[in-house]
Amino acid sequence: MPLPYIIGTGKNSELYVNGERTRLLSGEIHNSSASSLDYMENVVWPSLRPLNMNNVIAPVYWECVEPEEDVFDFSLVDGLITQARREGVTLTLLWFGLWKNSESTYIPQWAKLDRDRFPYMMTNGVDEEAVFTKGSVTLQSVSPLSETAVQADAKAFRMLMRHIHEIDPEGETVIAVQIENEIGILGSSRDYLPMSQEAFNSSIPDEVAKEYGKTGTWEEAFGDDADELFMAYWFARAVETIARAGAEEHKIIYYVNAWLVQFPDRPGQYPTGGPVFKVRKMWRLIAPTISFFAPDIYVENYRDVCDEYASDGNPLFIPETRPTKDSVPNLFYAVGVHNAMCFAPFGIEDLMKGVAGLNEEELRRLNIDPSIMGGDKIQAGRMLSRAYSIVSNMDDLIFEAHREDRIKGFLQYHERGTILHFDKYSLKVTYGSAGPFAQPASPNDPVSGGFVIEASPNEFFIVAVMCNISFYSNAKRNVGTLSKEEGSFIDNKWHRGRILNGDELMLNRFGSEPSVLRIKLYEY
Repeated sequence: MPLPYIIGTGKNSELYVNGERTRLLSGEIHNSSASSLDYMENVVWPSLRPLNMNNVIAPVYWECVEPEEDVFDFSLVDGLITQARREGVTLTLLWFGLWKNSESTYIPQWAKLDRDRFPYMMTNGVDEEAVFTKGSVTLQSVSPLSETAVQADAKAFRMLMRHIHEIDPEGETVIAVQIENEIGILGSSRDYLPMSQEAFNSSIPDEVAKEYGKTGTWEEAFGDDADELFMAYWFARAVETIARAGAEEHKIIYYVNAWLVQFPDRPGQYPTGGPVFKVRKMWRLIAPTISFFAPDIYVENYRDVCDEYASDGNPLFIPETRPTKDSVPNLFYAVGVHNAMCFAPFGIEDLMKGVAGLNEEELRRLNIDPSIMGGDKIQAGRMLSRAYSIVSNMDDLIFEAHREDRIKGFLQYHERGTILHFDKYSLKVTYGSAGPFAQPASPNDPVSGGFVIEASPNEFFIVAVMCNISFYSNAKRNVGTLSKEEGSFIDNKWHRGRILNGDELMLNRFGSEPSVLRIKLYEY
């Protein structure tokens, strides 16, 4: 059996696990959940079972893997894999090594106490927000320019992947690993340690000079972009060292994720040097072992982020996004427009009892407006479970429609609606639950979202929430409905429910419950 692999690029990318094409309908568990197998057993797995997931994204911690230097403990990993196999799901592992959310809090205690081998980065003494001098600040984040620190991480990661290869040699359970988490420097546009200053003031590396057609120091070559590209080079270099060590032991899929650029959009206000879109060229050059770049989406412009990260041949893989009442339309857009390889709300084990168990202050820290979360979180979990079931049971049709460009998706921002154009017909999508039979909007209702598959020139499958859809002939003829069916896919085969006619034929209306309609049209 081949190890997990990806074929194709962009929206035509397909992930194969155990020799079968797979879309990861996933969720990321809380940062500390996987540190206790008892907690996983008694709290996490019971919460995940109702959600129709086929994959779980779970952390592995350097501090637990190597509690003493050169002494390795894989008991947590072994237990996690055993539990996942029992639950019938695959695992995507997060390697919390040198960096997690730009900080170095998951390095072992012996590394935290060794400032010589694991030096922390420094600021230049200018507050990036207030812009006044306050003296240099040491950040709790190891410098990527420290070769000893990077090699120590790479050694531990190599041992981890060697062990995983021994217990899961064909990649049946562990299918991918994210290297670090939301890396970069936060609070300064670059590292100002003396060794970093020296590197910054030196000539740019030959491979960078050749790729960019530039010469000179980083500042001479890149001007205002020098700080960010300098940090991107060194973080990518560190990640490549770590990923390559793992790949030499076990050739599964390795990727990186990004804390996105956010207001005020200045380096240092987000983890600078991480794999955000604008430095993708540097990352691709320096870290070839990395298969793709994944966005952690907590910002309001979800649709724009998906479009950006699905460009230039990069497959859309969402390892972390906010778990809200809008998770279903967000999923439908990612799948319908970009054939997303993975969709995974964060804190997934709490979705049935609350939004990741976060209070209002914690939500705001994640750039989540508490007012958009909706009051009924159990409903949000139930809706996501149904949406996962819908997508998984019709995935063959979705993949085929993407290959033949017969699928279109939509997601509401502030527009009233959108128009989707197919060969013979165009669809007007009106957002919200408008119409004579509409129910008053609830605070728990999601925004409008969905996708439409053209099964044949006169036949459509519509998967959506919170919208109305009407059809128009591109030949400007009258359009009639031959048949309209409720139903569902089971193992990629359509199972008809009610045949809708009479009053139910007047509007193709979708409410807050994710559902599927099959509609056949004719012109007259």
